Amino acid sequence: MLQSKYFIKTKKEASSDEVSVNAQFLTRGGFIDKEMAGVYSFLPLGLRVLRKIENIIREEINAIGGQELLMPALQPRELWEETQRWEEMDVLYRFQDQQKKWLALGPTHEEVLTDIIRKNINSYKDLPLYLFQIQTKFRDELRAKAGLLRGREFLMKDLYSFHESEEDRKNYYQKAIKAYKKIFKRCGLDVLVAEASGGAFSKEFSHEFQVQTPSGEDLVVFCPNGDFSKNKEITDLREGAKCPNCLAHLIDVKTIEVGNIFTLGTKFSEAMGANFLDKNGQKKPIVMGCYGIGISRIMGAVAEVNHDERGIIWPEEIAPFKTHLISITAKDKKTDQKVKNTTKKTYKELLDLDIEVLYDDRTEISAGAKFADSDLLGIPFRIVISEKTLAKNSVEIRKRGEEKAKLVKIKEIFRKLKI
Repeated sequence: MLQSKYFIKTKKEASSDEVSVNAQFLTRGGFIDKEMAGVYSFLPLGLRVLRKIENIIREEINAIGGQELLMPALQPRELWEETQRWEEMDVLYRFQDQQKKWLALGPTHEEVLTDIIRKNINSYKDLPLYLFQIQTKFRDELRAKAGLLRGREFLMKDLYSFHESEEDRKNYYQKAIKAYKKIFKRCGLDVLVAEASGGAFSKEFSHEFQVQTPSGEDLVVFCPNGDFSKNKEITDLREGAKCPNCLAHLIDVKTIEVGNIFTLGTKFSEAMGANFLDKNGQKKPIVMGCYGIGISRIMGAVAEVNHDERGIIWPEEIAPFKTHLISITAKDKKTDQKVKNTTKKTYKELLDLDIEVLYDDRTEISAGAKFADSDLLGIPFRIVISEKTLAKNSVEIRKRGEEKAKLVKIKEIFRKLKI
C-alpha cells in the first residue's frame, strides 16, 4: 500500500477531551475518529487491526466447534419481556418505530438466540451446539469514556453454547477458557483469568479475562504463583494478605476486562421455553453458557499497554501492516532516482512474498516527519532506504520498540524479517 494514496491523517496532538492513552494514540495515528462520547469511526488503518483480531477469534472459536451466524441489532420488546429484562437492563437503548412498536438496540443476544433455538432444536441429538457472532453492540453507558475501553457502540464476539447436561456444559467451559487464553496471547495481551460474580445468571462464579494497567477500572486480587485470582467484588482479601492456597502474599492490580464467560444454566431456556427431548423422551430445558470478547476493546487495551512516548507498539499478528518501508529523498537527482528504484523493487519483492507493507513514498515530507509517523503508527518493522544505506548496499531495519537500527544487506532483508 502506497502511503501517499492511503487514507492516513496523523496528528501531532490529540483532542483535549481525549485523556486515555489508547484514545490519544489511536486518534493521532488515524486509526479511529471520534463522533461523540463512546462512539468512534474505524478508519482504514484501524479497520485492518479490527479485522485481524476478528480472524484470530474466528480461528480459535472454530477450533472448539463454533459456528458463526449473524443476528439482528434490532430486537423486539416482546422477547425481552419474556425474560423480564425489558425494564431491568439500565443500559438498554429503547425506542418506538413509526408504527409505535417498541424496539431495542441489542446490547447482548441471549433472547434473540434462545428464540432461534426454541424454534429449531427439539432433540438431544441436536446437542451440543455452539453458535457465535461478531457484531456491533449498543449500550447506553452513563460514563462512556477511556476511548475504546468503555463505549456506547462497540464490536463484540459473543458465543453461546447449548447442552443437554450441566456436565457437558462444564467440559465446554474449560475448552472456552483455553481458547480464550490462545486468543489473547495471539493478540499480544497477558491476561489474568479472574473469578467474578455470576450476576443474575448463576450462583456459580464467572470468569473474567483481565489485562493489567494503571488506567484500569477493575481491581483484581491475585497470587503471583498463579493459585488465586479474583475480582475485588467477590473477596475481602486485599494486597498483602496470604493466598488461601499457597500462603504467598497477594497483589492488587488495576485491570481492563477484555473478555468474560458465564454459566447461564437454564435461566433463559426455562423463561422462553427452549426445551429438548432426552434419550428417554422426557422434555428438559436446554443448558446454556455464554462467552464474550470485546473486539474493539482488545484494540484499545493493546494500545493502552503496548506503547512508548512516541506511539503504539503493535504485536505482529494484529498490526495493520508487518513492514513500514520508507524512502528518504536524496539531494542529488541521480542518487535520488536510485533510492526510489531500489525502494520500489524492494516493495514489489515484499508484496510478491505476501508481506503486508506500507510504503511511505511521500516526497514532500522530511525524514524526521516520516520517522515520527512510523513510530506513531507502531508497525512492527521499519525498513529505511536512503543514499547513506545504498552506499553500503544495505537497508536500515529497526523493530518497533527497539532503540537501535541495524544495517542489513539488501539480499538479507527477508531473512532478517524471519520470513
